[in-house]
Amino acid sequence: MGKYVMKVNEKGASFNLVAGNGEVIGRSEHYTTESACVNGIESVKKNAPVAPVEDQTKEGSSEKNPKFEVYKDKAGEFRFRLKARNGEIILASEGYVSKAGCLNGIDSVKRNAESEVKKAEA
Repeated sequence: MGKYVMKVNEKGASFNLVAGNGEVIGRSEHYTTESACVNGIESVKKNAPVAPVEDQTKEGSSEKNPKFEVYKDKAGEFRFRLKARNGEIILASEGYVSKAGCLNGIDSVKRNAESEVKKAEA
């Protein structure tokens, strides 16, 4: 099972969702408070398991929030972002060479969504 690794400092907090093999699956935005960061984690736990995938690399894919959006970045790599019901991005991925790798990343988020939270050592 994976884990959420929360980093807190004087400027705020952020988290990474890390798979059981130690790979970072997704990263959060920077939050101004630790409690807002915890709310972000809870939002991933709530939304990821039910979110459909909107493939923005092809025409005609349109889903309602919450959803995972798959897109190609400027470097030509595939990425995903998880949007909450309000449309805010709550988790974003690293770049993947293939769309299949990106979709596997989404599956990993769904499988690891219920992971425990650990605070990173400062």
